[in-house]
Amino acid sequence: MAQSSSPVSGVAERYAQSLFELARDEGSLETVERELVQFQSLIEDNADFRRLVESPAFSSDTQLQAIEAIVAATGPSPLVGNFLKVVAGNRRLFALPAIIRGVRAMAAAHRGEVEAEVVSAHALTDEQRRELSDALGSYTHKTVTMRESVDPSLLGGLVVRIGSRQIDTSLRTKLSSLKLALKEVG
Repeated sequence: MAQSSSPVSGVAERYAQSLFELARDEGSLETVERELVQFQSLIEDNADFRRLVESPAFSSDTQLQAIEAIVAATGPSPLVGNFLKVVAGNRRLFALPAIIRGVRAMAAAHRGEVEAEVVSAHALTDEQRRELSDALGSYTHKTVTMRESVDPSLLGGLVVRIGSRQIDTSLRTKLSSLKLALKEVG
């Protein structure tokens, strides 16, 4: 993963790397990833749980007791349950969303997958989606999972982000470049 000066990302990367390696070594990567997605949904959908994760006001004991109760109620695999307890016991719940993203990214890379964020002016047809996925797959030499969104302000074209690379073929960008070029000439 990319280096960052943020202490949260450093903490999250170390925890994510540890969980990824443990899951890979015991052959439970798919299960761990599925359970982490469920916990991510719980964070997003439950305001009380989100407050527990994000707020520094809760003590380590309170966070640990809450996580133990949630683990008992949801019944994740021992690896995920114990991992969540360690994270809570070390007062690192604030990093849980980033840890989950990190583990998912590592698991995708392990499977030879890459995620592409595709923003288009209009919703893509199935044929356009297939052609774009094939083109991105031959560009990256990996299986591409596309996360799509629509932004009508692009006017036309696409903006594709894969990792730190961005390909911008939007009409808005081309018109801005033309406008800038015309200002320089005149």
